[in-house]
Amino acid sequence: MNYSDITIGIVSFKSSKVIFNCLKSIKKINKIIILDNSKDFILKKKIKKYFPKVKFFFSKKNNGYGDGNNQILKKVKTPYVFILSPDTILHRNCETELLKTIRIKKFDFSIIAPLSHEKNYGFFKKKLKLKKTNLLEVDYVKGFAMLFNLKKIKKIGMFDEKIFLYLEEIDLCRRLRENNDKIYINQKSLIKHIGASSSNIGFEYDKCRNWHWMWSKAYYEKKYKNIFYIYPKYLFILLILGLKIFFYLIKFNKKKIIVTYMRFSGLLNSLLGNKSWYRPNLN
Repeated sequence: MNYSDITIGIVSFKSSKVIFNCLKSIKKINKIIILDNSKDFILKKKIKKYFPKVKFFFSKKNNGYGDGNNQILKKVKTPYVFILSPDTILHRNCETELLKTIRIKKFDFSIIAPLSHEKNYGFFKKKLKLKKTNLLEVDYVKGFAMLFNLKKIKKIGMFDEKIFLYLEEIDLCRRLRENNDKIYINQKSLIKHIGASSSNIGFEYDKCRNWHWMWSKAYYEKKYKNIFYIYPKYLFILLILGLKIFFYLIKFNKKKIIVTYMRFSGLLNSLLGNKSWYRPNLN
């Protein structure tokens, strides 16, 4: 195995402020695919100028992070895919350590993720027995940096495209773990994740983020937990959000009214079984 067996995939959306630092930090892997969800023709022109080897595609429709990654996975010809968020910066050893892990003889894995300054992994139930090596076996990793064994990811069904934003990687990891597939963190492979910086659309991002967080959270729990637990829990949360909207109306706090309403709307739509339909206004 060598670097030519890995393709980097990046889904972008109004990411011009951060994506160039991400691309500059990639030193070893030459095959890079960008799938842009925002029809940013200026960004494409700039990337083609400074990174001519990068393959740049536009999605026909913005269906979210999971769908964008699935489009990349379908285009890839290599056995491994390193999915990155545009607001990440690879440390000098990141690619080298990931390749070392792949090269371990008969190493069986579905996902390997680098380690950021934050705890970007976790466990669904109880902690697994962690080996005294550079690798930690975990139940899930965060979606900003994941090295996929493409064959195993395709076998499990890739990302759930009903999810527009948030928890799509946790859902994927859960399905992998239910299939007894292995997910690891490489503690020596380091990455910086800026966080909440992959798009530069201002308050529209806050609105979108709050709507989809509540939609995805309820959708995810409905998928894996008992409905007799889910609906009482979230109906109570709806009531609290409604009271908060009323409170902010009294206070004339327009921004908090809008943000709280977005959370209320996202949760209500999810409980009603409606699609994850909200999209940011770019006009």
